Amino acid sequence: MLLAVDIGNTNLAVGLFESGQLVHTFRAETVRARTADEYAVVLRQMLNLRGVVADQIKAAIIASVVPPLTESIAQAIRYGYQREPLIVGPDVETGITVMYENVKEVGADRIVNAVAAYQRFKSGVIVVDFGTATTFDCISPRAEYLGGVIVPGVQVSLDGLLNRAAKLSRIEIAAPPAVVGRSTTHSLQSGIVHGYAALVDGLIGKLEAELQFPCSIVATGGLAPLIAAHTERLTVVDEQLTLEGLRLLHERNAQGPSSA
Repeated sequence: MLLAVDIGNTNLAVGLFESGQLVHTFRAETVRARTADEYAVVLRQMLNLRGVVADQIKAAIIASVVPPLTESIAQAIRYGYQREPLIVGPDVETGITVMYENVKEVGADRIVNAVAAYQRFKSGVIVVDFGTATTFDCISPRAEYLGGVIVPGVQVSLDGLLNRAAKLSRIEIAAPPAVVGRSTTHSLQSGIVHGYAALVDGLIGKLEAELQFPCSIVATGGLAPLIAAHTERLTVVDEQLTLEGLRLLHERNAQGPSSA
């Protein structure tokens, strides 16, 4: 099995692939204070819950946007599974040409998403990822990562508002009954859900006008299904896009037959 780990600012997403198929997924909170030993225990417990034993893990790959945790998770994999994980970085062969001014500034998750999206569509594509930040990543028909847009994420935006507005209370992020909110809760939900839906549609339109080539559009991330349901442009949602990209990258960079 291939152990794929996506270290995000909010969550740790883990996938297990067998013969190229995603067979298990789980998520844990990203806790910067945890040690490598503690993460080794978390990974082992999560895998045990799914009946996966250590010797089934034959290879591992990590993408991280939290540099202080990258080595901790890598060490946890070494401790728990005696495997040296491939860490996504500038020296990893991606099949994508990165056109960013400074390649090292691009988040590993954005490149991984680009790899998966281009492999899926084989055309120009825009990836919208609803994470701690909402990112829009543009890939050309020639497999070039052109750059994109970074917007404060849905939860981050809501938290920022609640921290500055004394009379507003925490709400569930869910679709309200109507766009016109008739309570403070519904008004906030409308602003978050319909506001972000309008933001997504608007930015996609602006990106397409600037790119001047046809684009497929794919959304990913935990809130993608909720927001996409209220947009006009997000018709394809793939919540496992990043994990699939990690699998593709591992296959591209694997040195031996033990990648699954």
